[in-house]
Amino acid sequence: MGKPTMSAFRVILAQPRGFCAGVDRAIDIVELALQKYGAPIYVRHEIVHNRHVVDGLRAKGAVFVEELDEVPEDAVVIFSAHGVAQGVVDEAQRRGLHHIDATCPLVTKVHREASGMARRGRHLILIGHAGHPEVEGTLGQVPEGTMTLVETVEDVETLELDANLDIAFVTQTTLSMDDTAQIVEALQAKYPGIKAPRQEDICYATQNRQNAVKSLLKQCSVILVLGAPNSSNSNRLVEVARQAGCDSYLLQSATDLDPTWVSGAKAVGVTAGASAPEQLVQELVEKLRELGATTVETDVVAEERVQFSLPPELTTG
Repeated sequence: MGKPTMSAFRVILAQPRGFCAGVDRAIDIVELALQKYGAPIYVRHEIVHNRHVVDGLRAKGAVFVEELDEVPEDAVVIFSAHGVAQGVVDEAQRRGLHHIDATCPLVTKVHREASGMARRGRHLILIGHAGHPEVEGTLGQVPEGTMTLVETVEDVETLELDANLDIAFVTQTTLSMDDTAQIVEALQAKYPGIKAPRQEDICYATQNRQNAVKSLLKQCSVILVLGAPNSSNSNRLVEVARQAGCDSYLLQSATDLDPTWVSGAKAVGVTAGASAPEQLVQELVEKLRELGATTVETDVVAEERVQFSLPPELTTG
C-alpha cells in the first residue's frame, strides 16, 4: 500500500481543550507535596489519566500504587483526582498515613450529594461507567446496597426497584451530556418522582470540551482527540464526533497519528481531553504541518477561568 497523497489543509484547534482546573490542582498537589516532604510521595492510582503526566511526576519522585497496602508506614499518600471510597480514607486513618486528598472538588460535590441523599433514606442511582475510578469512589460513599449503577438506557429498562422507594440519581462528572440526558429521561419516565441533583453533575470542563467538539463539526471532516485510552472524558469527545457522523480518532501523542486519517481532509479539528497537556497538542500540530497543514486556527467556544484552592497544608509553612 503506497504512501497517501497529502494535500493542503487547515488545522482548527478547539478552545477550550486540555487541562481543566481539577487536573491542574491535582498535579500541583503532587508537585507541592514533593517539594514540602521530599521524595518519595505515594499516589493511589494515576493522579490523572495521562501517561505523560504520570511519567513526568514519577521522574520527580512520585510512586504510583494501586492500593494502600503498597504504601509504607509513615509515608505521605495522595488520593487521585478521581476520588476514593470512604473505606480508603478510613484505612489511611487507621494506619496513620499522612494522606492528602487531590479529589477534584466537582467530584467531591457528587460525593456529598450522594452521602446526603443516602442519609435521608433515598436509594441512589449512579449514572456512570463500571470500573472507572470515579465511579468506584462514588459507590463507596454510601452503605452497600443503597446505590445502583446504570450505564445505558437499556440498564434503566431492566431496573426492578420497589416503586415505594424514595429514589434519587447522581452522575459521573465526565460523561457525554447527550447520552446522559437520554438515560435521565428514561429514569424520569420509569420513576416520575425521582430526585435530581441540585446542580448538574457533569462538570463544566467536560461540557465545554464537548461543546467545542460540536463547534468543530461544523467545519471539520476529521477530529483528532489527544487523551489516554482510559480517560473517560477523552473517549466521550471521540464519541460526540462519531455520533455526528464525523471521523474521529483518539491519540496518546503525535506518534500515534496515521497519515491516512487526514488524507483528503480540507479541515482537521484537534482537541485534547482534560488530562492531556498542551505540549502534546503542539507536537501534534507540528506533525500535521509536516503532512500539509498550511494554517492553524483556534475556534473559541468558551473561556475558562475556574481555579480551585489547594489544601492549606501545602500552601502554608
